Amino acid sequence: MISKCLLKRFAAARDGVVMVEFAFMAPLLLLLILGGLELANFALANLRVNQMAISVADNAGRVRTSVDETDIEEVFSAADLLGTQLDFQNNGRVVLSSLQDNGQTGRDAGQEIAWQRCWGALDVDPAYGVEGDGANDDRFEDGIGEDGNRIRSMRNATMMFVEVTYEYQPLVGPNWFSIDQIRAEAAFNVRTIRSEDITNTQDLEVRACE
Repeated sequence: MISKCLLKRFAAARDGVVMVEFAFMAPLLLLLILGGLELANFALANLRVNQMAISVADNAGRVRTSVDETDIEEVFSAADLLGTQLDFQNNGRVVLSSLQDNGQTGRDAGQEIAWQRCWGALDVDPAYGVEGDGANDDRFEDGIGEDGNRIRSMRNATMMFVEVTYEYQPLVGPNWFSIDQIRAEAAFNVRTIRSEDITNTQDLEVRACE
C-alpha cells in the first residue's frame, strides 16, 4: 500500500516540468522563427526585384548617342549582379522595351514598341505588347502599363520601359505567402539619345523576347 508521505512527495515533484513546457512551446517557437526568416526573405526579394527594374530602366536611359547590343549586354550584366542572391537568371525575366512616337498622324497617331530585349530563363511573356506593336495604330496612344497608370515618353523622346518578373523561391519549405511571382515595373526617358534605332556593331547574339 502506498503511503501518504509518498503520495505527497509525488504531488509536490516538479522534475521535468520545464521539459514538458518546452515540448508544448517548441513548435510555436520554431514556427515564429521560420516565419520571421521567410518574411525577411520575401521582403528582400521584393526589394531586389524593384531595384533591378529601376536599375535596368535607368542604365538603359543613360545611353549617349545610339543604342547598341553591347549596351544591352552591359545593362543586363548589371541586373545579373543585383539578382545573384536570388539566382535570378534561372528564376526570373527582365523585359526591356523602347517606347517612342510611331510617326503616324490622325487616328493612328500614338506610340510604338520600337524594339524589345529580354533576359532570364523564366518563361513569361511581356505584359503589354511585343516589338513592333503600335507602329501602325493608336493602341499605345495613352502610353504603356496598367490601365489608369500608363506611362508615355515625352515629345520627341524615347522611353525605356522595364518589366521584371521573379518566380519566388521560398527560403524554408513551401511558399508561405501563396505568391508565385513578384513583379516590378520602371520607366526612364532616354537623356540624350540621337538615334532611336538599335545597332549591333559587334554582331552579338540578340536577346530577343521569344
